Amino acid sequence: MNALRNAMTIDVEDYFQVSAFAPYIGRDSWAERECRVEANVERILAILEQGGARGTFFTLGWIAERYPQLVRRIVAGGHELASHGYSHLRASDQDRAEFSNDIVSSKAILEDISGTRVLGYRAPSFSIGPANLWALDALQEAGYRYSSSIYPIRHDHYGMPDAPRFAFHPNGADGLLEVPITTVRLMRRNLPAGGGGYFRLMPYAMSRWMMRQVNRQDQRPAIFYFHPWEIDPDQPRPGGLHWKARFRHYVNLGRMEDRIRALTRDFAWDRMDRLFLEAA
Repeated sequence: MNALRNAMTIDVEDYFQVSAFAPYIGRDSWAERECRVEANVERILAILEQGGARGTFFTLGWIAERYPQLVRRIVAGGHELASHGYSHLRASDQDRAEFSNDIVSSKAILEDISGTRVLGYRAPSFSIGPANLWALDALQEAGYRYSSSIYPIRHDHYGMPDAPRFAFHPNGADGLLEVPITTVRLMRRNLPAGGGGYFRLMPYAMSRWMMRQVNRQDQRPAIFYFHPWEIDPDQPRPGGLHWKARFRHYVNLGRMEDRIRALTRDFAWDRMDRLFLEAA
């Protein structure tokens, strides 16, 4: 196992809340749908416990209000609780006042339920970029210590390829810390190496090689992310989806749980706050 600790992060949302499904599933129908997030997070907690891993759970306020005991289980398991906003609204689809209200309210909900401080935030769909960098100022004003909301890649829905690849302070050393999702630098391009659909699509050996490159060559921790619905191949499948959204969401779901278990064997994992705030 690699001696360098890496950051295991989980974006706690249900299958019907992903941004790609927004054109097909109205928010007003969420409360009526079969929720599977509770059982899936319980499975993730068991996997991490068996692998001796700790992680950071970026959790929606909407989920926390409906499953407060799940939030408490996350904290009781030794994991960090962080914010993913209230109802998975992209930061880029909100103005500053709306965004500030979202991050303040979600932070308060999580803290009231868990009894712990919430220091971290991740924007839904990595939706902080060149056009809304003011969101980082708003996060600092709301009391967050770090964000993990910028993905330094080129993507059709998100990404800021010119952003630093590793943790940086956008507004000076005393300001908010931004911790991007992991990439590797090949052929003068940043290639995604930190989870999501890319992790399900690529052979596991390729993802493992890329993360080891970051650990060994760059001597930096990798930041990996996934969602509870990604270990749930039996989830309901809404009709009418565009082929691209369908492919991205469902590719290799049946292999994901075994791959997460493999990650806990091949790497050492810890919480974001321990890796990036305690070392500061």
